[in-house]
Amino acid sequence: MSRVTRLDPPTLAPPIMGLYAQIMVAPAGRLAFIAGQVALDAGSSFIGVGDHAAQARQCFANIRDAVAAVGASPADIVKMTINVVDHSAELIGPIFGAGREIFGDDWPITASTLLGVAALGLPEWLIEIDAIVALPAEG
Repeated sequence: MSRVTRLDPPTLAPPIMGLYAQIMVAPAGRLAFIAGQVALDAGSSFIGVGDHAAQARQCFANIRDAVAAVGASPADIVKMTINVVDHSAELIGPIFGAGREIFGDDWPITASTLLGVAALGLPEWLIEIDAIVALPAEG
């Protein structure tokens, strides 16, 4: 059972394609802040040179693994920011399709922001994703 509540009040536009929530409410407790994840696997190999979808797949896999490392589930993610170099509308399908490949039925509906950016930390990076996760209060 998720520790967070999603709200989409009728006074705000419905989330586009149902991919996010307008408001996420986390209970009093702790938060984990996951650093921006790029297309590096656990062995530091770069995945998907020049390929937004392949890089998104690795970024989402890194987010999934980081969430698991703090003992949480995708349903506990309250915020994601997706940064995309050279963003265009044609990239939305491949990027979110990659996310659905990684998360399957556990796609995290979060408060989210997708930003088109000019560049990321290194020139080969096309996607970077960070997240905030709600954790239970320490007992």
